[in-house]
Parts: sequence; structure tokens; C-alpha cells
Amino acid sequence: MSDTPKKADAAALRVVPLVVTGGVLLLLAAGLGLWLFVRGDQPFAIDVWWNSLLVDAWFPALQAISLAMNFLGGGWFAVLVVPIGGAIILILLRKPWSAAYYIAAQAVSAGVVQILKHTFGRARPEEIAILSDYGSFPSGHVAGAATLATALFVLVPRVGMIVVGAAWVFLMAFSRTYLHAHWLSDTLGGALVGVGAALVVAAVFVRPLERERRVSPRGHAADGDR
Repeated sequence: MSDTPKKADAAALRVVPLVVTGGVLLLLAAGLGLWLFVRGDQPFAIDVWWNSLLVDAWFPALQAISLAMNFLGGGWFAVLVVPIGGAIILILLRKPWSAAYYIAAQAVSAGVVQILKHTFGRARPEEIAILSDYGSFPSGHVAGAATLATALFVLVPRVGMIVVGAAWVFLMAFSRTYLHAHWLSDTLGGALVGVGAALVVAAVFVRPLERERRVSPRGHAADGDR
């Protein structure tokens, strides 16, 4: 007798935790933005300390890495190559629902970032070393990195994905503050948005993703579901 109904029920049980966890993270991001807005142009003490520390910590290698991360996490590369390229790879692997989830998570994350940026309009550090768009909070680069890391973990739930994803997010966050494009708290807000958006969108795709996992690349049910 097939245990597919039981697996479907198990998938349904994951919806609420995903929505609650993701929703809380998004609310925390909005709350942090509101706190910053109420404070006016006064950054947190840790923001000032970290920004000042990096002013005196200039190294050519770190500058080069940070500029590379700036390219990978923003502009046309982040808007087109990262989401569309990732979706194409997933489609070629015959995982259309994974591709749809990946695109949706990227889109929702980017949308939330822009809403928060234009709502709070936080000024960037005066020492900013690159050209950037409007609004310092939250960091769109970090949000994109966190969305990518979380989405990949949703699709490939392995410990290795957590390690690699966390390293990618931390590196992106460091690079944004190293270039003085963001305050440290902006990167925290971006991480909250990225993870939160990916989890909320994952809740919508729980059932189709679960069905897709149980089907082999040739379109046949896995041995355990026959």
C-alpha cells in the first residue's frame, strides 16, 4: 500500500512552521527598519564602530573581493543571471516546480527589499566607495544572498548547504560594509528579509516540491512510493 497520503500530510504539516518562521523574520526586519526610522539619521553605536573599524582596515585583496561580491550580488547579474540562470538549470534537471519556487522566492525578496528601502529611506554611510541605489536599509545584496542560500537549502536540505550558504551570506554582508555601502544593521535587515521571504514562499510550494522530490528524473515515482 502506498504511503503517499502520509507523505502528503507530512508536507502539509510543514506549511505552518514555514509561514510562521518566515513571517516572524520579515516582521523583525520591518521592526528594525521602523526603529531606525524613528531614530532619524542616528546610526546604532555598533554601526558607527564597525564602519570606523573598516575605514582603517583597507587592504587591496579585501577591496578586490568586495568589489567582486558587489558585482555578483547586484545589478544586471543579480537581477537576470542569478534568478533566470538558476531557474534554467533546475528546468534542465527536470525540476520545474523547483525552478518556479526559486524564481518566486527571488522576486518576493527583491520586492520586499524595495518596499522597505522606499518606506524608511535610510542614508548610507558617507564613506561609501561605490555607486548604489536609494535607501541603505535593508541591504539588497545580502537579502539576495540569503534568499539564494535559503532556497537552495529548501531544495537540497543538506548540512553542507547550510555551511556554504551561511558563508556566502556572511561574505556578502562583510563586503557591503567593507565598501561602506551599508551600515552593519542594514546587512542584518537584509538577511532577515532574504531568509524570511524564501521560507514564506516555500510554504506555498510545499506540496508540489514534495511531489517533485518523489519523482525520478525520468518521471517515474521513486521506489519507496510505488
